[in-house]
Amino acid sequence: MKQWPDPRILDLFAIELPILQAPMAGASGSAMAIAVSNAGGLGSLPCAMLSAEQIRQELETFRQASRGPLNVNFFCHTPPADDPARIERWKQALKPYYDEVGADFEAPTPVSSRAPFDDAACVLVEAYKPEVVSFHFGLPEPRLLARVKATSAKVISSATTVAEALWLEQRGCDAIIAMGYEAGGHRGMFLGNDLHSQVGTFALVPQIADAVRVPVIAAGGIGDARGIAAAFTLGASAVQLGTAYLFCPEAKVSPAHRRALHTARESDTALTNLFTGRPARGIVNRIMRELGPVSDLAPAFPLAGGALMPLRAISEPQGNSDFSNLWSGQALRLGVERPAAELTRELAERSLALLHR
Repeated sequence: MKQWPDPRILDLFAIELPILQAPMAGASGSAMAIAVSNAGGLGSLPCAMLSAEQIRQELETFRQASRGPLNVNFFCHTPPADDPARIERWKQALKPYYDEVGADFEAPTPVSSRAPFDDAACVLVEAYKPEVVSFHFGLPEPRLLARVKATSAKVISSATTVAEALWLEQRGCDAIIAMGYEAGGHRGMFLGNDLHSQVGTFALVPQIADAVRVPVIAAGGIGDARGIAAAFTLGASAVQLGTAYLFCPEAKVSPAHRRALHTARESDTALTNLFTGRPARGIVNRIMRELGPVSDLAPAFPLAGGALMPLRAISEPQGNSDFSNLWSGQALRLGVERPAAELTRELAERSLALLHR
């Protein structure tokens, strides 16, 4: 195979192909990570929605099936202060939907939990020693970060601005994910909350590459070989793909989510805070249209999802995605149905051909 223009990520992670599978909480797990790592890329395990025992099981499953390197991903947000009044206002806004689907409005509101990286998670990192540990929403406290780095893991995190990239580099990140505005799922922003000034991938990548010394991983709106080749031309050392892998059979998406991925138009995604309380890009559905994709009523991350859980419990088994998050990036129409290993190799081969033609 021809050589990649910048081999730093290949050397850093000891991988053959500079393609990272995005760690998509709730939508991917050990099966996809195994397939991507065995194909020569970097597979990822999302851990923010898993218990310690579930993380342990996923890690053991991966190690039994792959000798490739692994990226283990955690959130590192600060849990919000208790705000029952705001949670109640949010639930009242959803009452018409409760009445419509027959959900019990008087029942206690479930808790939607996405746990930040803590001592218990750090113990698992120390025990299993994944080759890469990635974070979303900045980095954990210095004490925990030092323990992670002491395992010899390479540490990476997402930046949505040059300022965030510099902040991450100063605190010891070995590589930085340049997360463009086009990316699906939660925005990785952590130094500010102004969505209007967020930068697109192909404006962000070269500016971060110019600003930092560590390798840059491009993410957001990259769905085929053309996007991968463009990212390298702009200074990236690798790419991270999320939406492209949602079309794979290994993806753990619901039938309704999979159907939406296949039928949505290229302009049918938007940033919304309705499902978790934090901006994330997904396919527009009924609740986003009727309440507006961004609402001040939604409680702080990750509490907004709790009041939606009874609605989802009734609607999703019926194939109804009116109240479900359908995470997707803007390049969804570039998605193709392929097993994850085949997709990884195919994208790499076609990207190299473009880069060397």
